[in-house]
Amino acid sequence: MITLYLAEDQSLLNTALAQLLGLEDDLQVVGTATDGQTALTEILALQPAVVILDIEMPQLTGLDVADALKQQHYAGKVMILTTFAQKTYFERAVQADVAGYLLKDSPSDQLITAIRRVVAGQTLYAPELVVNMLSSEQNPLSKRETEVLQVAAQGGTTKAIAAQLFLSDGTVRNYLSAVFSKLGVHSRLAAVQVAKAHQWL
Repeated sequence: MITLYLAEDQSLLNTALAQLLGLEDDLQVVGTATDGQTALTEILALQPAVVILDIEMPQLTGLDVADALKQQHYAGKVMILTTFAQKTYFERAVQADVAGYLLKDSPSDQLITAIRRVVAGQTLYAPELVVNMLSSEQNPLSKRETEVLQVAAQGGTTKAIAAQLFLSDGTVRNYLSAVFSKLGVHSRLAAVQVAKAHQWL
């Protein structure tokens, strides 16, 4: 029996997906959550064989949860199921060692097959994401945004960054907010990881 945990912020979709997967003889849904923090806590307690995460969730995103599970040496498989085909999201998922990244418009039987294949040791990514990953991409950050992120990568506080670049605290926060938005991330660490992966820093 393959035990599953589902984390999806839309309750209706979460329930429907749990019911659908529960119809399979070899699949058992042992828990669900609609926010990332609850999901992380329960996944670590339940230790399911496979975790299926949405990306956009309250408190912690699916990518934040995937990162945390990697750091905790979680033994199960992590899959992302999302509407977002963004290259930056996909790259973060790859860095978190997710075993699968599928889009929500995929047929349900494809998801079920993917779960079994992931448990068998395969890694599955939606084809369109791989194409995006391989395509060239220009640095979306302005020169000043790149400078702010470069200093932020050294681990200083907002005040320290502001002092080093002769900017105000508020201006630094605005630059960082713009960086997060452009790179599709929610933290300085994630922004630095994405920028370094592209050799923008």
